[in-house]
Amino acid sequence: MLPLHGIRVLDVTNVLAGPFCSYQLALLGAEVIKIEQPVRGDLARQLGVTIKANERLMGDSFVAVNVGKQSVTLDLKKPQGKIIFKRLVGMSDVVIENFRPGVMKRLCLDYEELSKFAPALVYCALSGFGQEGPLALRPAYDQIIQGMSGVMSVTGDEKTAPLRAGYPVCDTLGGVTAAMAVCAALVEARSTGHGRMIDVSMLESTLACMGWVVSNFLNAGLIPIPMGNENFTAAPSGTFKTGAGLLNIAANENAQYHKLCDLIGRPDLKTDPRFADRDIRKKNRALINREIEQALAARTAPEWDALLTAAGVPVGCVLSVPEILGNPHLSQRNFAGSYKTPSGPQYVTRGGFYFPQEPPLPATPAPELSQHTSLWLKKLGYDEEAIKELKKAGVT
Repeated sequence: MLPLHGIRVLDVTNVLAGPFCSYQLALLGAEVIKIEQPVRGDLARQLGVTIKANERLMGDSFVAVNVGKQSVTLDLKKPQGKIIFKRLVGMSDVVIENFRPGVMKRLCLDYEELSKFAPALVYCALSGFGQEGPLALRPAYDQIIQGMSGVMSVTGDEKTAPLRAGYPVCDTLGGVTAAMAVCAALVEARSTGHGRMIDVSMLESTLACMGWVVSNFLNAGLIPIPMGNENFTAAPSGTFKTGAGLLNIAANENAQYHKLCDLIGRPDLKTDPRFADRDIRKKNRALINREIEQALAARTAPEWDALLTAAGVPVGCVLSVPEILGNPHLSQRNFAGSYKTPSGPQYVTRGGFYFPQEPPLPATPAPELSQHTSLWLKKLGYDEEAIKELKKAGVT
């Protein structure tokens, strides 16, 4: 059994940060019930490049982080919807929500209210800026947080910065942070019988993951600048042109630098006074990069990759998403998989962790909207007639 087998999660989240959190929990074995708005569901159901999938409310963006979950539709503004939700809470271990701060309190479904009858409940509120503070009530999307957190200020180079990272990095970091905190709180709840409220901020999650950059400023007063593909901690360490293709090299240690110099046929660079010391190389970054690129022109990126890797120098070709997903390494590790669905195959990827003795993906594909509503209403004791009435009233 997976680590979170037997844990039930109510996922009252939308789009990416919250769903990414609950997806990590599903990959860890939790039973995740996604609570969605009737009729339209999660906005991500309409997001993706496949228009027909969006029209079916099964957009590619939704599929990416909702595999293995169940879908129950409830209007939490309606009294009956609140009653049903509370009954589900009584059967669950975790509630995750990403409404704006104060929304769940106005609905009388916040942690203070729910913990009255579910004292072991782990309640995670995931928002852009946290539940309190001057910025708390501002709407937040990934790009907004990227700009405000400083991520954009250090991405790109002096000509292109500030530049947005090429994927929703802040949403993702918020989701991972929330999943980690939920797992820790579950351990506590199992040992003490008491849950807790978790306040996760996308802004703070992002800043926390910028550890070296933030620490260099706080402790040394160094204001970070955009350096493109260069590594501010060492040189030569960055992206280099070769005879064909780009190659990332991270010769961060002197021993690695010396091996690099020998392999590219430039042993003289080891004793050149401009490059002999690590700190001096950082000051003469442009010069050492030019010398290395001239030597790298003799071979292609894949050729250098094989040669330098064999010698223990950290390198890697710069690949596209299709190229890396087609790499045999990921195939062998079962990183991606697919499900058969009535509308065709559903391709997904697992998380960054892997349990070798367990299936890499959950047993079921991403759910159709409201696919499991009747199932759970029956478990709660509602008969067919009552279920029809709830649907007619717009509660489900």
